[in-house]
Amino acid sequence: MSHTNPPAQQKRSIVNRMLDGIEYLGNKLPDPAVLFLLLMFLVWAFSAWMSTMSFGEIDPRTGEAIQIKNLLAGTSLTDFMSQMVNTFVTFHPLGVVLVAMLGLGVAEHTGFINAGLRKLLSVTPKMLLTPVLIGVGILSHVAVDAGYVLVIPLGAVIFYAAGRHPLAGIAAAFVGVSGGFSATFIPSSLDPLLSGLTQVGANIIDPNVVVNPLNNYYFTTASSFLIMGLGWFLTDKVIEPRLKNTPVDGDASEMPSMDALNPREQKGLWLALLSMLICVGLLVLTSLSTGSPWRVPADAEKEAGQLLVSAAPLMKSIVPLIFIFFLIPGIVYGYVAGSVKTHRDIIAGMTKAMSGMGYYIVMAFFAAQFIYAFGQSNMGALMAVKGANWLKSSGMPMSATIVGIVLLSGFVNLLIGSASAKWALIGAIMVPMMMQLGVSPDLTQAAYRVGDSSTNIITPLLPYFPLIVVFCQRYVKSAGIGTLLSMMIPFSIALLVAWSAFLLIFWGLGLPLGVGSTYDYVAPAAGALPATP
Repeated sequence: MSHTNPPAQQKRSIVNRMLDGIEYLGNKLPDPAVLFLLLMFLVWAFSAWMSTMSFGEIDPRTGEAIQIKNLLAGTSLTDFMSQMVNTFVTFHPLGVVLVAMLGLGVAEHTGFINAGLRKLLSVTPKMLLTPVLIGVGILSHVAVDAGYVLVIPLGAVIFYAAGRHPLAGIAAAFVGVSGGFSATFIPSSLDPLLSGLTQVGANIIDPNVVVNPLNNYYFTTASSFLIMGLGWFLTDKVIEPRLKNTPVDGDASEMPSMDALNPREQKGLWLALLSMLICVGLLVLTSLSTGSPWRVPADAEKEAGQLLVSAAPLMKSIVPLIFIFFLIPGIVYGYVAGSVKTHRDIIAGMTKAMSGMGYYIVMAFFAAQFIYAFGQSNMGALMAVKGANWLKSSGMPMSATIVGIVLLSGFVNLLIGSASAKWALIGAIMVPMMMQLGVSPDLTQAAYRVGDSSTNIITPLLPYFPLIVVFCQRYVKSAGIGTLLSMMIPFSIALLVAWSAFLLIFWGLGLPLGVGSTYDYVAPAAGALPATP
């Protein structure tokens, strides 16, 4: 009697073959640095061709018709050349990564991070590592971009130290940090940023509309548990089994030890953690006063005295604080545990960290030039506005229109990296459009956040995407863009489907989206129809 594989196993093998194909084709692409260079040349060519065309789409940021800029024109080329150095040195992730890595490099070189992870693994059940890691990634949003340079590389270390594949740890951490970008346990600077742009769009129709900065807070908090559960299942049941035949061939000297801590290491760890706690305590004490220099200056017209907003010195100092909060405990641990003898050992740790960033710096140079060129061309803005206009004219049922906003946001996210730039573009169109259909700005913003987060993990235009590739190559030398895409595509598709359904369930049950939020918008004029699921 013959036996055949159950349908579920056949489906899994088909999925695995598709992901293997994506990985194979993706890794056949040129080196990421060269790929960004080639894409830049492609943008130049298309910009020259499309600059001769006229488009009726209006840029909501300027109120004027969108015009593609010819990047091959003489003035454009000279502008590009004159801005090349500035484009590179002001590339946001570059400074963030290098400054944070100075402190992390010392903490890693002295053994503080290794010791802390060994202690953590001794008290954390192995089966809970994945959801805990994803949860930490979600919590990192309060520290702006800290998760990219802190949580994701530590995810690989934690998984490897637990006897699991380090790339699975990178995937799980990446889902929490970036895929769950709009999921939150604690409000972050993203909330007032998006709500401010939403209010600008809403005021086009109704000048009296006020959007609360926490208008999506209940939904995004509940979404955190959805992201953790979904990420846990896919990491353990789909991604990690695929990686079992992928050899870890990185430098063995960089791999963490799982040996128990000796008494000197134990003492060093506790004193280092105490020094970190003292640093945190000093930060809290100095920020409590309403006149604290960590807060927005009192003479500011808006947000005066606030602490957790993007304009506050505290939020602008997150990366330097990471540097200090790992540098000091790293030094304390090193001297107590005996891994540091003189100050030269500390400088050696920083030097080692910087030497490991050489490839990333090269890749960041070409990524910065490409992203700058694409932004200057206006092609991303044109695609975003065309998509929004098509959605407006499609005449779909309301629930399908909400899902359409999710998908449009996810697509635009592949073209434009900045969350504020994307929402400034499509929010100015979608928010007033949906208000005319009876849908509140709060619901439209929530749909945008779902789509924006879901495709973060598969867009090379994410400024930190090249850095994640570098993290993968630390453990698997042959890893490339295809490797990362093949790991993250299942998460992205699952997030788009499950998170959209989750939003529709919230809507259907009438659960509050956040503080002061609604689902329906009733216009001051008579005859406005409320939205119904």
